[in-house]
Amino acid sequence: MLKLTSQAEWVERARVVLPGAGFGNFDPNTVIREGKGSRVWDEDGKEYVDLLIGSGPMMLGHGHPEVMEAVLEQLPRGMTFFASNAAGIELAEQICAAVPCADQIRYVSTGGEADMYAMRAARAFTGREKIVKFEGGYHGMCAEAQMSLAPDQLVNFPTAVPDSAGIPQAVRDGMLIAPFNDIEYLRGLLDEHGSEVAGVILEPLQRIVPPEPVFLQAVRELATQHGVVLIFDEVVTGFRLAYGGAQEAYGVVPDLCTLGKVIGGGFPLAAIAGRADIMAHFDKYAVGKERWMMQLGTLSGNPVAAVAGVKTMEILRRDGAYEAFHANGRRIMEIASNALKAEGISHQVVGHPSLFEIVFTDRDVRNYRDVFHADAAKAAAFNAQLHKDGVFKSPGKTYPSLALTDADFALFEDVYPAAARAVMG
Repeated sequence: MLKLTSQAEWVERARVVLPGAGFGNFDPNTVIREGKGSRVWDEDGKEYVDLLIGSGPMMLGHGHPEVMEAVLEQLPRGMTFFASNAAGIELAEQICAAVPCADQIRYVSTGGEADMYAMRAARAFTGREKIVKFEGGYHGMCAEAQMSLAPDQLVNFPTAVPDSAGIPQAVRDGMLIAPFNDIEYLRGLLDEHGSEVAGVILEPLQRIVPPEPVFLQAVRELATQHGVVLIFDEVVTGFRLAYGGAQEAYGVVPDLCTLGKVIGGGFPLAAIAGRADIMAHFDKYAVGKERWMMQLGTLSGNPVAAVAGVKTMEILRRDGAYEAFHANGRRIMEIASNALKAEGISHQVVGHPSLFEIVFTDRDVRNYRDVFHADAAKAAAFNAQLHKDGVFKSPGKTYPSLALTDADFALFEDVYPAAARAVMG
């Protein structure tokens, strides 16, 4: 490969071969060269403290030596087989032991696949067709998930608004949209449509918005009352809020959940997990051909990803791991909020120590519309200054990691006040 000295040159090459000059995930003008521990470097050699961590998977940081050792031990033994492998079975055992709802799991390669299959499993199990999702909830890229993900038009509920071209009207008709944290709306929706609804899917921590007290338990009770499959999308929250995920942290057990990011230790791996009677629909011999749900994938349960996941989970089980991880998040929250308070800037720190963001508003944030109406220009100025000063993060989320060091926090103490001043102009 030709060695280029300039990030700008890479971007120009990307414009020729990639739509929008990027992978569709992030600002295509940033091309990352490498990551180590809590830091990443771009192709110009600029160093950043990484608060994106691959959009969540790298809880331990980049290139953790124990994870690397496990991966390097596996590589000479084979990179993928399509057939079952021992590491994938061991990882499945660990997931089932950790996650309250998980009697069994089925592997896929991405969280979006997992969400698609979870919704399909709800339909197969109940014989119903409609799915309820919450406005602003992210569940991957399948057609159902692209309903009211980030709508610019705030229409009346439960109408679904497609966020992508190419989605048939029939998909829109099969989705019912509800506001997050509004249990009375959901109660009325299920009273009217419950006999048609196969599943309710939600992020228990929706993007960055926490559930209000008793909201998740009330959703659980309504799903049970109406015979609806409750799906927690724990692709982000799984093994992040707690070792057993959001269902452990909040004490509410769904029927199915989806997992990704952390369970692959930085490699492509995801899973659907849940009750044995629902998971049986992946087994033709258990439910019969008519009720069987076909699912296969070339890289599902890939052994390299599985050994990385097994080692990552072992490290997370060690004494003090979650205390340290959440302490890192709380420390960033405090630094950011103190900097903004010093400038008299209205804001809310929204989320959980493991995953949060600054929202520039003076009102409580309960759902997507509260975030939608916040001051986006202030958020853009804040994040642009952080990027300029060496903090690599998403424009909508802050992901701490266990790899953060005292030097990183010293940098935060310097750059967050500068970002607050940038908001003031």
